[in-house]
Amino acid sequence: MNKLNIKAIRKKLDKLDDNLLVLIKKRTTLVNEVINIKKFKNQIVDKKRIQLILKRIKKKSITMKIDKDITNKIWKTMIRAFISYEFKNFDKK
Repeated sequence: MNKLNIKAIRKKLDKLDDNLLVLIKKRTTLVNEVINIKKFKNQIVDKKRIQLILKRIKKKSITMKIDKDITNKIWKTMIRAFISYEFKNFDKK
């Protein structure tokens, strides 16, 4: 095992993580806009929209040759996290 190589790769992974945080911040800003538009809490979970998102991500994953199980798990977790965030912040608007 080449420790220098692993260190260099981990440094690249850390940089990617930083980029992901920027994207998550942008996504949070857009979710905040959606929260302000929704009138009722029962509008937070849109099962049809969730299925469309997951289908689109699966299709793109296959096209981009990314393991679709990984992207499916990531998006499901992200969707759950943002739904929780919406419920937490809905009454604060």
